[in-house]
Amino acid sequence: MKTSFAVDSLAALAQETRLNIFRLLVRHAPSGLPAGTIARRLRLPGPTLSFHLNVLAAAGLVRADKNGRSIAYSANLDSVNRLTGFLMENCCGGRGGCPPFWEPANPRPKE
Repeated sequence: MKTSFAVDSLAALAQETRLNIFRLLVRHAPSGLPAGTIARRLRLPGPTLSFHLNVLAAAGLVRADKNGRSIAYSANLDSVNRLTGFLMENCCGGRGGCPPFWEPANPRPKE
C-alpha cells in the first residue's frame, strides 16, 4: 500500500462529521444507508452531507451504489482493512505473536 492512501484516508477521517458518517456506515455494513437516512440520523443538511460523503468517497472509504432512483452509501471495508493492515504491518517488529490489535471502543455488554 502506498503511504499516500493512508494519508488521504486518515485526513478524510480527521474531521468530526466525516468520522461520525463513516462510523454510522460501518455499523450498517455491508448494505449501507440512503443519504436521507444518514442526514436524519446525524441531523445534517443535505448539502453538508453531500460534501462530506464526497470527501470520504474520494479517499476510497465510502462507496455509492445506485439502486433505481436511490443511492445507498456504504463503508468500503476493503479499504478499511488495507488501512488497518498498513498501520499495523510492523507491529512487534514483524515478529508475530502480538495480541489482537483492536477491540471495540464501546464493547456491547454480554447477554
